[in-house]
Amino acid sequence: MLVHPNIDPVAFSLGPLAVRWYGLMYLAGFGIAWWLGTRRIDQGRAPVTRQIFDDMIFAAVIGVILGGRLGYILFYKPAEYFAQPAKMFAVWEGGMSFHGGLLGVMLAMAFIAWRHKIHYLRLMDFVAPVCPLGLAAGRMGNFINGELWGRATDLPWGMVFRGAGELPRHPSQLYEFALEGLLLFALVWWFSSKPRPTGQVSGLFLLGYGAFRFIAEFAREPDSFLGFLALGLTMGQWLCLPMIAGGVALFAWSRRSRPS
Repeated sequence: MLVHPNIDPVAFSLGPLAVRWYGLMYLAGFGIAWWLGTRRIDQGRAPVTRQIFDDMIFAAVIGVILGGRLGYILFYKPAEYFAQPAKMFAVWEGGMSFHGGLLGVMLAMAFIAWRHKIHYLRLMDFVAPVCPLGLAAGRMGNFINGELWGRATDLPWGMVFRGAGELPRHPSQLYEFALEGLLLFALVWWFSSKPRPTGQVSGLFLLGYGAFRFIAEFAREPDSFLGFLALGLTMGQWLCLPMIAGGVALFAWSRRSRPS
């Protein structure tokens, strides 16, 4: 049995400003995405210029923050937030949704594609491979904070988390770090290293993330205010099913296209 190290969520302070590890993980995620994207641009394997890519990063930040927050409100606690609208802006209390952030980024990229007259799926095929390491950074932030822990387990690497009782639990944040972050990155980056039909890389990302998150959710403790939903699945698993279906459909449709 292991014990979570109970890392201080505040990395350092600058006067009254507390800089948290979770925020630094977000910055690291966007920084990694920027570095990977500029590599592809310098190699001549991108549908955008460096200037457009800088605009994309800014738009993605807005999409992640607004989409992630709105997704959490709508998917997880709509009644609570609509009863107390002021709480919608209390982001320091936590509450972000990956699936909402994904929709926010997709809308932000749709705006970029429209503004610069770029084929939307070609743009998303460029975006998809640079995202997973950013997702990995986010999951590491969850682990540092000791949040979103897993279900109780008797496995040797079970971990006791502060605030989760005395039972050892799956370190599900690390499972997601490995699956949705490292493994998904390796898979999509490798797949996108050669010309593929337009939309196929995006389809693989949707399918891969949806499948990996669906699997990881079996080890993750469901949200206490939701519990298990229909068919014994969690909210995260239900939100992944449209991703899996969309990925399969996009992958199948893209097979009729020429490599981009």
